[in-house]
Amino acid sequence: MDTLFYKIRSQNHKILRKLSFLMGILLFSASFFSCMTSPQREDCSRELLGSGIKTSAQLVDFFMKHKPDADKEKVSRLAEYYIEEANIEGINSDVAFVQMCLETGFLGFGNLVLPEMNNFCGLGAMDAEHPGEYFESEQIGVRAHIQHLHAYATTADVELKQELVDPRYSWPHRTKFATTVQDLAGHWATDPEYGTKLDNLLNELGLYCK
Repeated sequence: MDTLFYKIRSQNHKILRKLSFLMGILLFSASFFSCMTSPQREDCSRELLGSGIKTSAQLVDFFMKHKPDADKEKVSRLAEYYIEEANIEGINSDVAFVQMCLETGFLGFGNLVLPEMNNFCGLGAMDAEHPGEYFESEQIGVRAHIQHLHAYATTADVELKQELVDPRYSWPHRTKFATTVQDLAGHWATDPEYGTKLDNLLNELGLYCK
């Protein structure tokens, strides 16, 4: 009887060890694939001043999910420009990039501003007689956008690091109009929901998988 008891107990231990091993594999798999399929959140700041947290690859991924048929090479260039130019002037690149997406309809344009104008934030676009500003290159257009955000977010004693390319910089720079995306509503755009639209885009951008 003792021999039979020890054999049964030994078999039970082997079964338990196998079950424990299988459970470990299942738990690891669940953890791994949850990251592959379930996005996690890394909140983006709504402040105009500061540093963005998203890489150019993450900005591109966010953009392409909205517009899969877009020119990915151009989107990648713009993402790099936004991070570079924003970092120079101390502007939040995440905010600037999503604002570009909103203002251009994810580079669809279609209103007064045309793609060849390299105007990514609707600078000077008012009516048929004033369709907006033209910039000589994509990077200069991005720089003008960053400088216009700088004009809204800083007081007149804060100077730009780079040569001024935004022809509409001086007017908003006389007063500190905005510190967050919500403050832009009614100032940058007349749309009362403008800040909320930017906030919603930043919510989307905040989703990621480590």
